[in-house]
Amino acid sequence: MPDAPRGDTLSFQPSTIRLEVSSHCQLRCPSCPTTTKAIQPAVGSGFLKPADFRALLEANPWLREIEMSNYGEIFLNPGLVEILQIAQEHGVRMDAGNGVNLNTVSEAVLEAVVKYRVLSLTCSIDGASNETYSQYRVRGNFDTVIANIRTINRFKALHGSQLPKLRWQFVVFGHNEHELPAARKLAAELGMEFRSKLSWDADFSPVRDQALVRGELGFVSRQEYKERTGKVYMVDICHQLWLQPQVNWDGKILGCGRNFWGDFAAENAFKDGLLPSLNSEKMRYARGMLMGENEPREDIPCTTCEVYKNRQKTALWVKLS
Repeated sequence: MPDAPRGDTLSFQPSTIRLEVSSHCQLRCPSCPTTTKAIQPAVGSGFLKPADFRALLEANPWLREIEMSNYGEIFLNPGLVEILQIAQEHGVRMDAGNGVNLNTVSEAVLEAVVKYRVLSLTCSIDGASNETYSQYRVRGNFDTVIANIRTINRFKALHGSQLPKLRWQFVVFGHNEHELPAARKLAAELGMEFRSKLSWDADFSPVRDQALVRGELGFVSRQEYKERTGKVYMVDICHQLWLQPQVNWDGKILGCGRNFWGDFAAENAFKDGLLPSLNSEKMRYARGMLMGENEPREDIPCTTCEVYKNRQKTALWVKLS
């Protein structure tokens, strides 16, 4: 766990945060809350401004690592190269481990990702052909994504860099499960780690070959995972309030990467300071709720979340190590 003030287990100074670089996305994935505009009330649509980013790092020199990706596509931010340069100047490592779609990006930006040593890119590629991929990644093009990955690898060789590490994330659906072997093979050829993942939307293209998917993931759905383990599939996301709290592109405090229902603080990280915002009364109260020490409160976004509701039922509270 990150450092906490002595005698206070609910206030923290994490060296890593999540900071949304862009909440815009050019794709229209059917089940995504960005597509349905469900994120609008809390997240909104916008880009992190380089000036805000520079001021944040100058005011918080203890920051060491930042996750850039969440609900939007980082490569749509026109200031991304400047943001990466600012991070390097301040000795801050940048990551896009949550996910990118890699459909719209110039070679210059791809080279900057290598040049400024972004730690990783998790590429969302749900298929091994454009026909299959585009059924969920609507407006996306499989061949464009693969070409951009090859360009990154070319720049990695040119600059003699192992970074960014590349991951192929494959959300398993009924329409793409047959392409798992081909996707895994191509990922290996491209030097990518391969990760398969259960869809969060059981109604969109449910799996067909249950034996195949169970062999791949152990479960055919998140509901089955919950029934068999007693846990919600993304249960560890609650730890982000301590380890990697989510800050929106405009400085609003969202707490974790799943939250799009409301903010965790009246304070704003850019206007009122990062630490006062991360340790606001609402954030500290929410941490207490997740530890089972505080009763649920309607103004805390966790009360809307399935993960917290399951913690209430099972008493599987967050424990500090």
